[in-house]
Amino acid sequence: MDKLKVLHFPDSRLRKVAQKVKNVDQNIRDTIDQMFFTMYEEKGIGLAATQVNIHKRIIVIDVSENKDEKICLINPEILFLSSDCDIYEEGCLSVPGFYEGISRPKDIKVSTLDYDGNLIEIEANGLLSTCIQHEIDHLNGKLFVDHISTLKRNRIEKKITKLKKEGALIARKNTPNYKSVT
Repeated sequence: MDKLKVLHFPDSRLRKVAQKVKNVDQNIRDTIDQMFFTMYEEKGIGLAATQVNIHKRIIVIDVSENKDEKICLINPEILFLSSDCDIYEEGCLSVPGFYEGISRPKDIKVSTLDYDGNLIEIEANGLLSTCIQHEIDHLNGKLFVDHISTLKRNRIEKKITKLKKEGALIARKNTPNYKSVT
C-alpha cells in the first residue's frame, strides 16, 4: 500500500474546509485504509483527510498503546462538548516537531458514520476526546497552532519554512513521557 503525502503548515491546502462524504463505498474505504497506513507509518495517533490533500470529511484515529483500536469517523458532527477542559500537549503530522499545551473540552459526544457507513455515536474523554476535536479542526481548515498566540505561530511557521528550504524537516519525536495529538 502506498503512503499518502502529508501536507505541512503553512500549506494553504490545510485551510480548505472538507466536503461531506455522500456515499461510503469501496473508494472511500480504500482511502480510509490508506489513511490508516499513512498514520501508522508517520507514527501518529490521528489523521484527517485534509492533511493528505483529500478534502472529504474523513478522520482516522488510534490512540491505543498497541495500535490495534482503529476508529474511523466519516462526516463527524459534535453533539456535545463539556464545559470542563483538559490540557494535552498536542503535536501534528502537518506541523512536525512542534508541540504545545492546548486546552479543549474534556468530554465530547459525536455523531458519525463508521467504516461501513453506519450512523453511530461516540462518547469520548481524555486523549480520545482531544484527538477527535483536533482532527475535526483539520476538517474545518484549522490547525492546533490556531489555538496558540500569533507570536508562537509565526515562529513555528518561520522555522518550518526554513527547514523546508534546507530540505530537513524535523522528524516526529517519540517521547514516551506524554501523549501528543496529531
